[in-house]
Amino acid sequence: MPELTNPRAERVKAVRALAGRPARARSGRFLVEGPQAVREAVRAEHVHVHDLYVTDAAAERYGEIVSAAGGRGIVARTGTPEVLDAMSADAQGVLAVADQVDVGLDDVLASRPRLVALLVHVRDPGNAGTVVRAADAAGADAVVLTRESVDLHNPKVVRSTAGSLFHLPVATGADLTSAVAALRGRGVTVLAADGTGEHDIDDLLDVAGAAPDGVPDLAGPTAWVFGNEAWGLRDEDRALADAVVRVPIRGRAESLNLATAATVCLYASARAQR
Repeated sequence: MPELTNPRAERVKAVRALAGRPARARSGRFLVEGPQAVREAVRAEHVHVHDLYVTDAAAERYGEIVSAAGGRGIVARTGTPEVLDAMSADAQGVLAVADQVDVGLDDVLASRPRLVALLVHVRDPGNAGTVVRAADAAGADAVVLTRESVDLHNPKVVRSTAGSLFHLPVATGADLTSAVAALRGRGVTVLAADGTGEHDIDDLLDVAGAAPDGVPDLAGPTAWVFGNEAWGLRDEDRALADAVVRVPIRGRAESLNLATAATVCLYASARAQR
């Protein structure tokens, strides 16, 4: 018999409220929705998961999630499908509430990163989350979001990371000028990704590890700067970078979207750094 049966209960309302930024800001907590993201959250020792909610069917289907949670002392509370749906329409029968997981830029720099994605004025939650996922897949050391970018703990951002949010540090609230200066001070080359770039990323791959003077070397520590989905990087943002790099369009497509371009750039660096 499920413990939680009333979709109008105060606990249910409190969980649902975390879909909104004000409740997240007040509580310092956020929603983790769906089996993949929740699985990674309960496995991550550094993530403080307060509550785990599952339907009976989900508890049976995703027994490894309940088991991993139990191993960390996290109690799985069962609810009816109506209760889980009232908490989140995207729960798929599995939902967790955790402390927010963003870190500071100093924490990122302390790890002496070799590959970083820096998001500037990125407002679309799906794009931001997908870049975090791509950075994780490419083996990047961190992702940094400027203060003008989307809230990292927006539910759509979290879902779009597919659990990668719990795999690598993500710093938020950064000032672009200060972040670029701090990364450069740690020996990291800062490259702006832009369709107008003077350097072709394929050409940079060809000379990686032996780049001539004046040409950025992808084999070295690199931070990629990615701009807004609609207008890209402003002139003043591009000017902060050591170089501006374009991803070539071989066919007739007008452009690549942000997440796709970021994936290409991050994997190019990952390949060059191998």
